[in-house]
Amino acid sequence: MSEQNPVVVLPDDEYNRTLVKNVHPPAWVNPEPEGRYNIVVIGAGTAGLITAVVAAAVGAKVALIEKHLMGGDCLNVGCVPSKGLLRAARAWADVRRADEFGVHVPPGVKYDFAAAMARMRRLRARISHNDSAHRYKQLGVDVYVGAARFAGAETVEVEGPAGDRTLRFVKAAICTGARAATPPIPGLAEAGYLTNETVFSLTELPPRLAVIGAGPIGCELAQAFARFGSQVYLVEALHGILPNEDRDAAEIVQAALARDGVTLLCCGKDVQAGKTEGGKRLTVDSHGRRYDVTVDEILVGVGRQPNVEGLGLDTVGVDYDKAGVTVNDRLQTTNRRIFAAGDVCSRYKFTHAADAMAQVVIQNALFPHPFGLGYAGAGRLIMPWCTFTEPEVAHVGLYEKDAQAKGLEVETFTFRLDEVDRAILDGAEEGFARVHVRKGTDKILGATIVAAHAGDLINEFSVVMQSGTGLNTICGTIHPYPTQGEVVKRAANAWRKTTLTQAKKEALRKLFAWLRR
Repeated sequence: MSEQNPVVVLPDDEYNRTLVKNVHPPAWVNPEPEGRYNIVVIGAGTAGLITAVVAAAVGAKVALIEKHLMGGDCLNVGCVPSKGLLRAARAWADVRRADEFGVHVPPGVKYDFAAAMARMRRLRARISHNDSAHRYKQLGVDVYVGAARFAGAETVEVEGPAGDRTLRFVKAAICTGARAATPPIPGLAEAGYLTNETVFSLTELPPRLAVIGAGPIGCELAQAFARFGSQVYLVEALHGILPNEDRDAAEIVQAALARDGVTLLCCGKDVQAGKTEGGKRLTVDSHGRRYDVTVDEILVGVGRQPNVEGLGLDTVGVDYDKAGVTVNDRLQTTNRRIFAAGDVCSRYKFTHAADAMAQVVIQNALFPHPFGLGYAGAGRLIMPWCTFTEPEVAHVGLYEKDAQAKGLEVETFTFRLDEVDRAILDGAEEGFARVHVRKGTDKILGATIVAAHAGDLINEFSVVMQSGTGLNTICGTIHPYPTQGEVVKRAANAWRKTTLTQAKKEALRKLFAWLRR
């Protein structure tokens, strides 16, 4: 039997107590296992939750184990709190540009960061019911609170607060996710720093904030805190921001961050941190200049590290490395009875990716015919993603350089938002839709959208790619006017215009001339 301290999520207010009551109930009693489970799922983040609930829905006997907070990163320290924070920051930015729309805001308007954070915690607590232990129990899942490890060929030990349990399984799924990675910056540990796992506990706005890493997490939070009023320094080792994105798209977002007051220190070298009397000191070389800044907080957003420790993977012959658990196309590990899904084994560290992978695990672990990530739709994984800055950047499929590296001949078509009526009227005309097609066809290889709601707009390209059709489908689809979504059809129309060759034009000219006789 082991003793565990009660889980407390800071700040310890009514909203976070509701959150904990749902996703790590203090008085939870683990069930007594009876017989073998069809599947034991370790980790109750998105991948684990979906695997467990769908497996139970089709009649399987399912155990779900979580040692910390059900809902995983997405609910507790990821998508849900970050988007609540971004929405509040956007409201603050809208107030500052209200004059543009004829609203004259008097001086002395009160901005309340603590209230914005309380709103986020209130909404997170409300949403947490969906991932709660009690709800999953009602849905037919045996929920175990405690640390899990493989103890034998078909057993998992759960170290719970009121005693240990031994679970026997036919199949198992590792869905333990990932955590924030820490860069090897001298003095960082001594100075102290925030990650996505701690930043949402803030109740006071840091007047000065350094953000290390200009990937999606770093850019989203840098812009949000700048809009709240922090003086933000964004440090990136590579040139510019969003180094994996389309360069034109990244440059639009970079300009938006600069307008919001973010100071970018890119091509950053020799980064060092430490404590100082006035706060925390950060030094960095950027474009040949040495910067020495004092901040109140340092926020690290440089990637994710898979949670593979303490699971007893060696005991059951499951291979893993620094990238996570090794899986095949069917998400089967090197132990044929054990599968994995989500951030612990995927390079796509998104909630929607974990959801899709859970479906693959269910199919392969519970049913006899194989189903792999490469079996879907057009024979390849169609994985869209979005960075939720303002404007947003969304992408699906290949970038032009990636298609060319595969030896594919590519044609690229771009349509700008400042030529779309609704975007002009909304005052949101920065951005574009860009689509890459295989030369001589309408088959979409990839697409990027930069727009206020790019994450919603990218779905049209994704659906067409998944269905195996092409730009002709978009061209032949009626789009309502005026919408920002028109930018997708206008990009498709740019391709269609190229299909009207000079030879076709000449043939049509002769036809119409003949008809006039």
